[in-house]
Amino acid sequence: MQSTLKNQLDVFAAACRDKDLRLTPQRLEIFKELARATDHPTAEMLHQRLIQGMPTLSLDTVYRTLGTFANLSLVTKVETSESQAHFEVTQVQHHHLICRKCKEIIDFQWQYIDTASLPEEVHSWGRIDRKNIVVYGTCHKCLK
Repeated sequence: MQSTLKNQLDVFAAACRDKDLRLTPQRLEIFKELARATDHPTAEMLHQRLIQGMPTLSLDTVYRTLGTFANLSLVTKVETSESQAHFEVTQVQHHHLICRKCKEIIDFQWQYIDTASLPEEVHSWGRIDRKNIVVYGTCHKCLK
């Protein structure tokens, strides 16, 4: 795991240099915490996790940093039906299952969707950057 995090940080640092984005201690810590996360955290969740080690880190800084990272494609904003955005550092193409009750987000892979061609009318719309499926339902824990 530590090797993977180091690789992610190396890629992140190179991407920041390529995009002329200064690598501040705040940006680095926000990215590190997001890279370690498996629960698709919100800005508020990240802020709570980081505030102990960085007491001067504001929630606004976390929001702005995540917005910058997402705009530069350094992280992915997970599209949900709720108003709070969730974020992740994407390593491989995947999709999401979201429990409508507990809001848990689970990653899954679906090779068929990844390789399927889009309908012709979609191609004539413009350039497609990525395909992502979000499936909503109720998880087994919440069904009990």
